Amino acid sequence: MRNVRAIRKKINWRKVTGAFLFVSLIASIVYIVVMFILSPAGITSSETPDHVKGDYALMLLQCILGLVVMMLPSVIERKWSIAIPNFMYVLYFIFLYCAIYLGEVRNFYYVIPYWDLILHAFSGAMLGALGFTIVIMLNHTKGFNLHLSPFFAAVFAFCFALTIGAVWEIYEYIIDSTLGLNMQKYMLKDGTPLIGREALNDTMEDIIVDAISALVMTIVGYIYVKKKKFWSSDSTE
Repeated sequence: MRNVRAIRKKINWRKVTGAFLFVSLIASIVYIVVMFILSPAGITSSETPDHVKGDYALMLLQCILGLVVMMLPSVIERKWSIAIPNFMYVLYFIFLYCAIYLGEVRNFYYVIPYWDLILHAFSGAMLGALGFTIVIMLNHTKGFNLHLSPFFAAVFAFCFALTIGAVWEIYEYIIDSTLGLNMQKYMLKDGTPLIGREALNDTMEDIIVDAISALVMTIVGYIYVKKKKFWSSDSTE
């Protein structure tokens, strides 16, 4: 029993989840490149393929972006000497796996109802927790003259999460506009464009869910740090 507990303690889940995500993305890139070459340019009356070149182009873009952004926390740690908790890494890697591999490569956005909204709820809460973590670290880091109260830390965490969510929607819009893709789901899977409010539904629902999940997380974080007295003694309400 003690050996099992010792093994569990020795497992570095940050490295395990990171390696699993990296291998999944690399394997997906190889598969997508092959399928991109073999797939038709568009849907014709004589054939109805599951994916056309535009679909694989989006998958490839997302996988390459995933490889880049999964390195960002490590870059931030080295450049600004900020110690990001391992659990944040694990949550981050799980989110990237669910959004890129399951969502795009395995087509969960179309197969699983509300998959996109589930991920936005997860990311909003995760980013809210990250915002709190950043303020906590800065409040307790020598050299930073920062003494935010729990209330203002909660406001920062909420704004931080919502800003990242908005920036992501801007990124999706730019990619869709320049490359003719469908990240914002303004078209049906068969290429039929949505009209009016229906074309806005995906973007607005994403932002609303981001806001709600971030708000819930920041409220929970505020209550937690107040009850646990986890704040610096110099902070004031």
